[in-house]
Amino acid sequence: MGTIFIAVGSVTVIGLICAVMLAAASKVMAVAVDERAELVRGCLPGVNCGACGFSGCDGYTAAIIAGEAEINLCTPGGNDVSKRLGSILGKESDRGVVKRVAVVNCMGDLNANREVMEYEGIRTCAAAKQLCGGPGACTSGCIGFGDCAGLCPNGAICVENGLVRIDTRRCVGCSLCVRTCPNGVISLEVDSSVFAVKCKNTDKGALMKDKCAKGCIGCTRCVKECPSGAISMSGFLAEIDFDKCTGCGKCVSVCVRGCIGPLF
Repeated sequence: MGTIFIAVGSVTVIGLICAVMLAAASKVMAVAVDERAELVRGCLPGVNCGACGFSGCDGYTAAIIAGEAEINLCTPGGNDVSKRLGSILGKESDRGVVKRVAVVNCMGDLNANREVMEYEGIRTCAAAKQLCGGPGACTSGCIGFGDCAGLCPNGAICVENGLVRIDTRRCVGCSLCVRTCPNGVISLEVDSSVFAVKCKNTDKGALMKDKCAKGCIGCTRCVKECPSGAISMSGFLAEIDFDKCTGCGKCVSVCVRGCIGPLF
């Protein structure tokens, strides 16, 4: 019996010593925490999209507290979040949050993008991309299996006739769809933009005609017609400078492929 009591007593003493050491260590090695961090983090929507340029909401919170980031970078939260952050930190942003929404830069639905094979693999864009670029002849456009739709936190994306559609009224500009698209077809644009070339294929016209009925063939008619010089050629693909575009619509009227239209 005496041996048992000695063992129990020894363990108890060791436990008390360890507890005292841990308590002392917690005091000596404690890291000061800014109380504002929890308040700031509570204001953010928690989408963890990275649209602010940081590694999710926690990373953005740390940058704000450290004074390394402005308070108007949260696109999903908008101006409401920016104002709440300003009241917590006692400062105001020089400008409001720039509203951006996701745009599908492709018009190649099932009627336009010629099908070259019957795909029977995993029904994701990422998987189909690995197999000859997908079932459509144009391997630069929307594959249409909706990887982006599955990630959208607001249900703003759907697939219609093999082409992704985005409801800009529900889109908050979180950029999750932009990063998940294997072909880079989706982009975030300022909602004040007017017209855009909804195509990403840079092949020559003869090749493009054989692939998709609505792809840009690089004919340059829109470039010549634009009175503000907002359109230029990137290889065989026309591109519109939104800062120069006045919305006159002349490029739309001369586009023989119908691939230029309202951005939203």
